[in-house]
Amino acid sequence: MRIIVALMVVSSLTLAGCAGWRDSRVNPGNWFGGGAPKRAAQPTTSTAASNPLIPDQSGSIFRRKSAVEVYEGTPIHSVTSLALEPSSGGAILRVTGVPLRQGAFDVRLTPVSGRIDQPVNGVLAYRLEAIQPTTTPQGPERTRRVHAGRFLTDETLRDVRVISVRGAGNVITTRR
Repeated sequence: MRIIVALMVVSSLTLAGCAGWRDSRVNPGNWFGGGAPKRAAQPTTSTAASNPLIPDQSGSIFRRKSAVEVYEGTPIHSVTSLALEPSSGGAILRVTGVPLRQGAFDVRLTPVSGRIDQPVNGVLAYRLEAIQPTTTPQGPERTRRVHAGRFLTDETLRDVRVISVRGAGNVITTRR
């Protein structure tokens, strides 16, 4: 009985090991009526070009990617709160807004002047923006609420008297 069990274990392990040699003549599945081993079809396009999860790596590996980022966010409908909280080395600007529809994401405070953290005549102005889908339901306000924050250094705040954040429908300001 032990000999039969040992032979069964050895033969099952041997057959399981042949799975890696799918097209080989050693594989017992190819022994009867298999004919010539099958060849895998060669893909006509490269794997990277057909797989959307692999980014396009055109060009040299030594070339840096473009530093220009295109942000496609649109202004949030209304800004509901603005808070400037002291922190070590500066302050944290916290903003809450409510878009028209649910599902807004990638919320950012983008500078209005185009210059990052550079006040113009003592006013530091931001726009609360997000990428907002147009096909989602409106829903209640608590499900649409979004938050954004930005750290402002002491150097930036030195020349700032007013901080304003704009939405599509309103502007909220705070004075220092």
